[in-house]
Amino acid sequence: MTTAELALRNRKVGAIFVGVALAMLGLGYAAVPMYRIFCQKTGFNGTPARATEAEAAAVKVSGQTIQIRFDANVDRGMPWKFTPEQSIITIPLGERRLALFRARNDSDRTIVGQASYNIEPEQAASFFNKVQCFCFTQQTLAPHQEVTMPVIFYVDPKITKDEDAHDVGQITLSYTFHEFK
Repeated sequence: MTTAELALRNRKVGAIFVGVALAMLGLGYAAVPMYRIFCQKTGFNGTPARATEAEAAAVKVSGQTIQIRFDANVDRGMPWKFTPEQSIITIPLGERRLALFRARNDSDRTIVGQASYNIEPEQAASFFNKVQCFCFTQQTLAPHQEVTMPVIFYVDPKITKDEDAHDVGQITLSYTFHEFK
């Protein structure tokens, strides 16, 4: 093999390795949003689905009901008080419902918070649909400010036809606020 042929071959191998490295870098950046979309579509890891107003309006309300339990927490060291206005409600499947949470900043400084959320039992998560939620955006509370934060949701009546979730009688919607720094 001549020196020119060897140099050409080395450039090809180098180009392949650069291409592979760039592809791996791109997949690394895409992994987080792809994982979030996967979780929202499948309910994996207790992630509820998101629905538009139009999608929610198209759902037929069922005669069957389900209990929804609300759980509110703050991360250790975060000086907020965070509570649901109601701990448990019973709703018809398919009916859009508004739930309210109260948050109060008990500190002397402005704090930006972001809520993470989860659904239990996990097999019910893909049927729990949020139409509007304070958890989709960061929340900024001034010192000693108190706010009411809404969540609009429904439970898809298709839950009754799912082999794993048809016997679920109560769903827990749990939030934890974390300080965003």
